[in-house]
Amino acid sequence: MTRASPTEPPTAVRPTEEDRVSTAGSELLGGPVGRRGVGGTGWWNPFRVVALVAIGMFALGMVQKLPCYNGGWFTGETSQYIHACYSDVPHLFNGRGFADGLVPYLDRIPEHLSGGMEYLEYPVLTGAFMQVAAWLTAPLPGDVQEREQFYWLVNAGMLMVCAVVTAVCVARTHRRRPWDGLLVALAPAAALTATINWDLLAVALTALGMLLWARSRPLAAGLLLGLATAAKLYPALLLGPLLLLCWRAGRMRPFGRALFGAGAAWLCVNIPVMLASWEGWSKFYTFSQERPVDFGSVWLLLQQRTGWGLEDANDYATGLMALGCAGIAALALAAPRRPRFAALAFLVVALFILTNKVYSPQYVLWLVPLAVLARPRWRDFLIWQACECLYFLGIWMYLAYTGSGDDHHGLPPGGYQVVILVHLLGTLYLCAVLVRDALRPDHDTVRRDGSDDPGGGILDGAADVRVFGSRARHSAKGAVHWGADGANSLAAAGPSGPEPPSRAP
Repeated sequence: MTRASPTEPPTAVRPTEEDRVSTAGSELLGGPVGRRGVGGTGWWNPFRVVALVAIGMFALGMVQKLPCYNGGWFTGETSQYIHACYSDVPHLFNGRGFADGLVPYLDRIPEHLSGGMEYLEYPVLTGAFMQVAAWLTAPLPGDVQEREQFYWLVNAGMLMVCAVVTAVCVARTHRRRPWDGLLVALAPAAALTATINWDLLAVALTALGMLLWARSRPLAAGLLLGLATAAKLYPALLLGPLLLLCWRAGRMRPFGRALFGAGAAWLCVNIPVMLASWEGWSKFYTFSQERPVDFGSVWLLLQQRTGWGLEDANDYATGLMALGCAGIAALALAAPRRPRFAALAFLVVALFILTNKVYSPQYVLWLVPLAVLARPRWRDFLIWQACECLYFLGIWMYLAYTGSGDDHHGLPPGGYQVVILVHLLGTLYLCAVLVRDALRPDHDTVRRDGSDDPGGGILDGAADVRVFGSRARHSAKGAVHWGADGANSLAAAGPSGPEPPSRAP
């Protein structure tokens, strides 16, 4: 009897055996895995393959920025847009005072550098990340352009680590589906946007937090989600789906641990900066609140098509977000089977993106690992990625058009409105598929092998203690349980109500 590999379960799902697009694509590498194929043994286990592919795709994304590195960032008004290689990283090295040794949040940025931005407009952990890269750049001699180039390279190296961590965490989250990490590693929109900004730091911390939740470590997961929220605001949204799912399963104590960990981690990072410079610390939040309608949003589309000023866009966005969250809550509590954590996480973050006042191209990074965990189907994933790649090209061509004066080289406003619509429809398509999966669990790719929620940690296979809708009547007789084979059963209720699940949190 052979011993199972410690790196891949013997029953691991192979994409070429269940996914037609993956099977067709495998012809480039010799065809689908055959019955004599060996997986997960030796050095070439899934996680190392995913990591190497992620490094390769990240490197291709860096090559795509080469025209800007060689001069496009520094010469001409539109060169960096025409070549679609723009990045905030080199510009903010000088524009936010890092080149002059200013300390983020503590030192006011001179107006001639920042164009009116008094303090760094990023969350504290992202500011620390930027500062570490600046320290590594400081010893380099040369003019400002050479130092900006090196600053981008240093940041790219650090962000590459974040990209690899993200892909490997996704590969490890669902124990029987390690090869799903290849979707993250090969995502074309992720490669194109990886070095535009610093979002990959929050993405990696979020992916690690979700992995720890999947391993039934709620406190550690909360700590990672708190750190992620200190780098970017969106990871805090994942606590909402966790609250709903834990409430439905009657597992509020693990949620409390996760919430405590998230709050403690966020406070530990933020309180020192709050005390040292409240004005500098709060700049990110005031800037986000005061920012007008901007690129890529549904509000810009409405503004350009109708001429409305939309001065109250904050109120409209907040209202739509609240309505959408109410819909997600109804889905979480009334679906015939408790939705998976990753699916609800994708829906709530996608809702935030769809209703936000701005959509920067790198925001797609927030959704990539969530999309893979929620819907690991190559066809759906590639349809959505194609929409995002089209938007990536569209925004730079539009900026080239608006920045080229009377020559108008690039994409006119009408064309840009089309690519905004394509981006919105692509994200809505994936949302619709996930809602369908929640309402009809037999369509859920992850659950077809009898699994419940492999990324749910303490929720995986737990009882449905509180259910609304057509199955609410079961709660009077007993809690609905989901076994390892995907079938439900009713646990007998005692005099005081349903018995709690036997598995300890």
